[in-house]
Amino acid sequence: MRVTVHAHPGSRRRAVTVRDGVLEVYVAARAVDGAANDEVCRALADALHVPRRDVTVVRGARARHKLVAVAGDESQLATRLDALRAGATPPTDRDDST
Repeated sequence: MRVTVHAHPGSRRRAVTVRDGVLEVYVAARAVDGAANDEVCRALADALHVPRRDVTVVRGARARHKLVAVAGDESQLATRLDALRAGATPPTDRDDST
């Protein structure tokens, strides 16, 4: 699945929010030597409950607007993205009760 994100490097907080239907990814890392891109991928992976290795920047590595590929089950990812857009915590497949 591919997702468009708007990156905010150098932020005071690390967060993934939605504004006007666009995923806004705030990271503390500066846009130097790919550090911000790495943190954007890490923040998005955490928000979608997927491993970091499953998230890569496809286009826009040097821009704030990025196209990011997220590997995984399309229906589960769509459900998690919908939850983010609705302001809810995305569901996970993990059983955290053990």
